[in-house]
Amino acid sequence: MKRLDVVWKEREVAEQFLSVRTGFPYALDHPRIMCDILRTGREVRRFLDVGCGAGFFTETVHARWPGATAVMVDFSEPMLEQAAANVPGPTEVYCRDLADPSWPSDIAPVDAAISGFAIHHLPDTIKQAVYREIHRLLHPGGWFVHVEHVASASAVGVGLFDEQIVDALHSYHLRSNPAVTREWVSDRYHNEADREANILAPVESQCDWLRAIGFEDVDCFFKSYEVAIFAGRVPRGGR
Repeated sequence: MKRLDVVWKEREVAEQFLSVRTGFPYALDHPRIMCDILRTGREVRRFLDVGCGAGFFTETVHARWPGATAVMVDFSEPMLEQAAANVPGPTEVYCRDLADPSWPSDIAPVDAAISGFAIHHLPDTIKQAVYREIHRLLHPGGWFVHVEHVASASAVGVGLFDEQIVDALHSYHLRSNPAVTREWVSDRYHNEADREANILAPVESQCDWLRAIGFEDVDCFFKSYEVAIFAGRVPRGGR
């Protein structure tokens, strides 16, 4: 089967996404909620960002724990270039494909793991394999916090999500160009090159996967249509 997620290796696709990254609904709330969850776990001295992109979430976690080492993993070189430039402090950068079972090779254990809008490009069996590796890499008491594009249970949810995104991006573009129309934004959104790469799974199913793997305190802490923040923690007493 042809992989469609490799579109994210293209510089033009990466740059287009980065140009509107903070224009998405609740974009600035997501990292705040992520850090709220992480601070209830073990002290973060070393954390992993799985599918780090340009380091949007890594930057926020690093700002909360400035002495921590950020371990950034992604398969898009244009994204990793941005991440390396954006994230201050100690970092480890790995160009790895999450679909390759060897992606965690040479990565030492971490106190926390995060991911944002990356794993949904993978088939469900590989999503679960990635979650298992994250669980293995986490020290006892460490959280895995996932900000993700998830599947709607109905066409109603899909439609409401699309409307929300278009409205938010239209407002975002209007700040710099009052002539931008909602129709232009909608057409651009619905024809983005990366849309066909999405392989969405319900947040309820993904929480069940985390529980089956051995995570505890698993919950969906935030949801707005097709965006969810769900998380689980490795038991403090160990596996």
